[in-house]
Amino acid sequence: MTREELLELIAERQAHCCELADVEVKSANKGTPGRLYEALSAFANRTGGGVILFGLDEGAEFKTVGVADAQKLQEHIVNLATSEMAPTLRPDITVEQVEGKVVVAVEIVEVPAGQKPCYYKPAGLQKGSYIRVGNTNRQMNDYEIFGYVSSHSQPTCDEEAILKATLEDLDREKLQEYVHGLRRARPDAQYLNYPNDKILNRLKVAAQSDNILRPTLAGLLMFGKYPQEFEPQLVTTFLQYYGTVETEPGPRGERFLDNRKFEGPIPQMLENAVNHVLTRIRTSSLIDGLWRRDIPEYPEVAVREALANALAHRDYSNYVRGSYVQIRLFADRLEIQSPGGLYGNVSEDTIETEHSTRNSTLMRLMEDLRVVENRGTGVRTMIEAMRKANLEPPRFKDNRVSFLVTFHSHTLLSPDIINWLNQFARLRLNDHQRVALAYLRRHERITNSDYQRLNYVDTIIANKELRGLLQAGLTDQQGTKRWAYYTLKPYLSPEQPPAAPVLSDEDKVLEYVRNHGGINNTQCRNLLGIKDIQRASRLLKKMRRTGLLWQVGQRRGARYILPSGHVIE
Repeated sequence: MTREELLELIAERQAHCCELADVEVKSANKGTPGRLYEALSAFANRTGGGVILFGLDEGAEFKTVGVADAQKLQEHIVNLATSEMAPTLRPDITVEQVEGKVVVAVEIVEVPAGQKPCYYKPAGLQKGSYIRVGNTNRQMNDYEIFGYVSSHSQPTCDEEAILKATLEDLDREKLQEYVHGLRRARPDAQYLNYPNDKILNRLKVAAQSDNILRPTLAGLLMFGKYPQEFEPQLVTTFLQYYGTVETEPGPRGERFLDNRKFEGPIPQMLENAVNHVLTRIRTSSLIDGLWRRDIPEYPEVAVREALANALAHRDYSNYVRGSYVQIRLFADRLEIQSPGGLYGNVSEDTIETEHSTRNSTLMRLMEDLRVVENRGTGVRTMIEAMRKANLEPPRFKDNRVSFLVTFHSHTLLSPDIINWLNQFARLRLNDHQRVALAYLRRHERITNSDYQRLNYVDTIIANKELRGLLQAGLTDQQGTKRWAYYTLKPYLSPEQPPAAPVLSDEDKVLEYVRNHGGINNTQCRNLLGIKDIQRASRLLKKMRRTGLLWQVGQRRGARYILPSGHVIE
């Protein structure tokens, strides 16, 4: 972490007077704080890691108080991270003088998925593993630990024999159709010519238990006559609410407008649930020649993919086998939630590109029966379907104990949003940037990952175009490096009218550069009405470092211009 980045991090915490999910503040002005292993474990297990900032007093509006002994603090952290944490951590430590006091920043990098959870060895795995929840550290429960540990090897819950079931509980006709289809598709597979019981065993539709061949969980879920006889909670539920929150009652005081439960094998459960959702969501009509075409509020393909993925990738372990897949319909969104967090090396940010299959046998059966398409395409299919419908991409939230997909119903470029965007017509913005502004009109922030998903671009283009919105004076950047996100300028927020804005120093400089082609230190001081050469120099160098400006010339001859010659891209 550079000095400038540390100063910016301190300024943000003092301005907002709060910790963040990725930043924890400790004073350490009376000595090294205790229980630092909690923060080390929590940040090492958190997607993206985090920073522990020492030398600020949380109880005094994050005033800079400095640390008592920076050398001792560093030694303690290094010893703790390298000797008492498993796996070993390699923290990046920055020490700087700020306002005449010593401040220490410790960056903790996320450990690989195959090594989680990171824990404090003296306390052991069960009591020494922590997770970051909001801006606090919490000890992991048994299931959260299991969720990480189970990712170290291929789970086999879907291959387990269901002890109370027999082969008579499977639909023999569907099984025969399945095997016949495999024989046509795989003519060289000799095992498909074995007796039926051996074929089912090889396909892991059935497994031996006490010398008796019984259906596996995957076999029962795909071919069972009524799987819920043996696993009553493996169902899909549907709740429709009147408003935008669960507590808002309907016109007659009712809690739900609709409450359904879908049972049966997965293909039947999926089909019935999707069809019911389509009957409950709003539709609009499009006259196409002589025909009228009904367009659902949410694309059918997106709803189907999300629910199919929930059924295929949910956790079927004994920890949560009593939990069910939930569909919740609100006035402004559709939610699909499944038990168990993301599996393996997949995260919210990499869900489109990384692929890990928790239930490999179940997934293979679902692919063979074309309940799902080739693995790895479902998320992209959802995003593309929403984009074609002029809706924002689905939002993904991994809560470790569950996974949530949310579809929002509002059109990104509605007439009121387009009218709002028209005020920026004089600026050279591309379509991606306009869509991002529309997104920010409805949401508090946008990250590089959000921008990529929104516009189907890579991280380099997203970063370049987000900087363009900064240069245009339309957004503010919060945080640095991998913790950066962007917000609308306060005067552009939905609650505020687009009146004459109160410009920050950076905005004033950018406006001057746009009008005059460049700026030097003297012009900057005259513009801002300040006399301090160093203050102007720090501002210009910060804007250069964050990519808002380019520097031409050195020292007294230094001049600052817009990158790429005034083009906001």
